[in-house]
Parts: sequence; structure tokens; C-alpha cells
Amino acid sequence: MPASKAQRAQTADRRAKAVALKIAGLGWQAIADQLDYSDRGAACKDVTRALEASLAEESEQVALLRHVTVQRYDRLQAAWWPKALQGDVKAAEIILKILAGRAKVEGTDAPIRAELSGPGGGPIALTTAEMDEFETLLTAGDVPTASPDRQDAGDDGD
Repeated sequence: MPASKAQRAQTADRRAKAVALKIAGLGWQAIADQLDYSDRGAACKDVTRALEASLAEESEQVALLRHVTVQRYDRLQAAWWPKALQGDVKAAEIILKILAGRAKVEGTDAPIRAELSGPGGGPIALTTAEMDEFETLLTAGDVPTASPDRQDAGDDGD
């Protein structure tokens, strides 16, 4: 039998309090003790469920906002399209901005290329051993990570 509205409201209230206590830094046992959970695992599970539900709801809201935004871009494009096709330069510029905005919202715009540089904008200095290690990692398909004994990427050990 499903929980009643009162039970669901009580559960939601306890979950909200548990999340607030966790954010405040309390441990699972302290949360369980304060809110009468059977054990710390139950408190952890309840907070996890609350966070998962919150993320799912937030994701749905973001998807809805994207959809509405794309519809707005569509309406703007429809309004300016005939003028742009007739050669109106301002309308064409507006259309280009609309297309760029839509691509950004939909995530279809081209990725931004980034280039790393060393101090003063110059090249990054690597020792021969570092270059060999980097080439080995690239060939193996591994992702390079900072080694704990290196303190500065520009330091060549001198």
C-alpha cells in the first residue's frame, strides 16, 4: 500500500532536515541520532535519495528551459528570416546571432580550442626524460597526471 500524503510529507521533511545536517558537517551517526533513523546507513540512504531526486528534478527543469529557449530562438528566426533572404544586412546579422545562440543552448557549437603555454606566454620547457615519458603515455593512451615529486611544471630539476 502506498504511503499517505501525510507520510510522504513527513518523509520529505525528515530528508530535508537530514540534508541540511549533512551540509552543516554532521556525520551519519549524528544525523541518525538526531532524526531517529534506525542506523547511520539509513540516514545515508535517505540523504542520497533526496539528493538524487533533487538532481533529477533540476535536470528536468534545465531540459525544459532549454526547450523553451530554443522555441524562442525559432520564433525570432522566423520573424527575421524573410528580411534576411531579401538582403537586409541587419536581419542577416540577427539571424547569425540567433543561430549561434541556439547552437550554444543546444550544445552543438564547435568546441573551443585551448593552447597551453609556459611562463610569459612562451613554450613549456620539458626535459628529455619528461618528453619521453609524455610520448610513452600518449602512445599507451593513458592520461598524464602530475607526479607528486614535481612542484612546478616549469621546473626542470636544476
